[in-house]
Amino acid sequence: MKSRIKVLGLALSVIGLLFMGGGVFAYTMVADGQHALQSFSEAQNVTLTYNEDGQLVDRGEVAGAEAILDLLENDWGYAVVASDLDPNDPLVNTGTEYMYQMALIAHHTLTGTNTVVLTEDTEYNGETFPAGTYEVATDGKYWTDFDRSHPLEGPAREMAWTGTAHGLVGELGVGSVTASTLQLGLGIVALIEGLGLVFIGTGLALIWVAAGDRKKELKEAPAIESIDEPATV
Repeated sequence: MKSRIKVLGLALSVIGLLFMGGGVFAYTMVADGQHALQSFSEAQNVTLTYNEDGQLVDRGEVAGAEAILDLLENDWGYAVVASDLDPNDPLVNTGTEYMYQMALIAHHTLTGTNTVVLTEDTEYNGETFPAGTYEVATDGKYWTDFDRSHPLEGPAREMAWTGTAHGLVGELGVGSVTASTLQLGLGIVALIEGLGLVFIGTGLALIWVAAGDRKKELKEAPAIESIDEPATV
């Protein structure tokens, strides 16, 4: 029985070592991904702006940054990780920073105003729009919220949600997903390493128990009494 426990302990220890090796391999893959993301961020050189007190600002105003965070947290439902917004590392390279930058672009697009010029009187749904210049507010409308057939909203949609805005939002979204995936990868690495330690610890404990029982048996075994030899005749 004791030998079987010892063999089981050895087997668990080997499995634990395999888990540890798998964890090391997984970590190298995650590290490569983090290095690539960092290099991409450095190449783009997109940074967030903080004031001298370390507060996040937009166009020099703390209120502007707060409005962007409000859009990100309350309208989009994103869980902001405050530690990702580090004034000592303003480079956009974390999931929260990518999402904030995306919200910044969306915020200014949603709150902007565009100039639409009608060269002639235009009628739409029984309403006449005289020729002239109009300032059309985006008024919180996303691309699909505009009436593209409307003489003012149609042109304003193209001016507000430009190809550049869509492209930047898409690019930042990929960066955010990549950063979040890498964080998840680190969690998986920690889980694998933890399982490896559990298996190794359990295996060593079984070997220790088996060895202890063997020593106890040897200690408790009765001593062999000496036998007197008969006297020779």
